[in-house]
Amino acid sequence: MQLVCASANPDKVAEIQALLAGVVDLLPRPSEVPDVVEDADTLVGNARLKAAAIVAATGLPAVADDTGLEVDALGGEPGVYTARYAGEGCSYADNRHKMLAELDGVTERGAAFKTVAMIVWPDGSELAVEGVCPGVISIEERGDVGFGYDAIFQPDEGTGLTFAEMTADAKHAISHRGRAFRQLLSELERQSPNGRSSGR
Repeated sequence: MQLVCASANPDKVAEIQALLAGVVDLLPRPSEVPDVVEDADTLVGNARLKAAAIVAATGLPAVADDTGLEVDALGGEPGVYTARYAGEGCSYADNRHKMLAELDGVTERGAAFKTVAMIVWPDGSELAVEGVCPGVISIEERGDVGFGYDAIFQPDEGTGLTFAEMTADAKHAISHRGRAFRQLLSELERQSPNGRSSGR
């Protein structure tokens, strides 16, 4: 099955390729497609905007995801604003530094990563699933692999390590993105050989 990847983030693309390897032929996002304004107020809405834009540009089915980090002590923020928590054009490090500053002195540091993975077909039909990984925000950055908030997110189901201290395989086994894309593959396998249920 061929899907065009809606993400232009090389770190996310690498993870998605690893998770779909052997099942989906993941085609790169066309370079001429402009960035999509992610102004929906939900992860599902943003994933749909990205996938639909790629379908409109290519005429091929597209896969997109959107991820949010919800921190209990921050009332569920940053949520849909996770990627730009420290402002437009911010770096991964900027986001981590702001998060640690906001939680300075806070003892209850529970959080959860959520990823919505979605496929949109040219006829407008879609398939969306969600993956969740609960954990805590660490006191300081630990580890030097991964990206985003990996150096400050310690999953509950790990061994006390942050995502940035884990191997890629160990992270994929329990991560929000890993869970979402495994569920997406499971749903596709339940459907007809052309990758879609008869009702689509």
